[in-house]
Amino acid sequence: VGKQAIDDDSNQTGQMLAALLGWGQGTFASKVEPSDGKVAVTREVDGGLQTVDLKLPAVVTTDLRLNEPRYASLPNIMKAKKKPLDKKSPADFGVDIAPRLKVLKTEEPAGRKAGVKVGSVGELVSKLKADGVL
Repeated sequence: VGKQAIDDDSNQTGQMLAALLGWGQGTFASKVEPSDGKVAVTREVDGGLQTVDLKLPAVVTTDLRLNEPRYASLPNIMKAKKKPLDKKSPADFGVDIAPRLKVLKTEEPAGRKAGVKVGSVGELVSKLKADGVL
């Protein structure tokens, strides 16, 4: 799977998928070497490179260094524009998109109170003690 989502950069899809499936995970892969029933995943860390061996099946999230991107040539872009697109719906793939959640209520949070300026650390500590914070 990809390294992160473009909407919020959470970087959680691969890890959640591995947890739900009960499979091992290799994150931010810059090199993947499959072998007999396992895979070696190399990733960049602060101190250099780290390689982990995972038993297959496993979930691997990729880094941009894993592959060299291919760029489409202008003639191929023009050919692609002329090709027909088949429109499919989720039902064509047997996917149920019925809502699973129901919003019961939405409300604004309470407004914030104005802050108080203090002249010294001692005054701050006294104020916090008086307010029951300390």
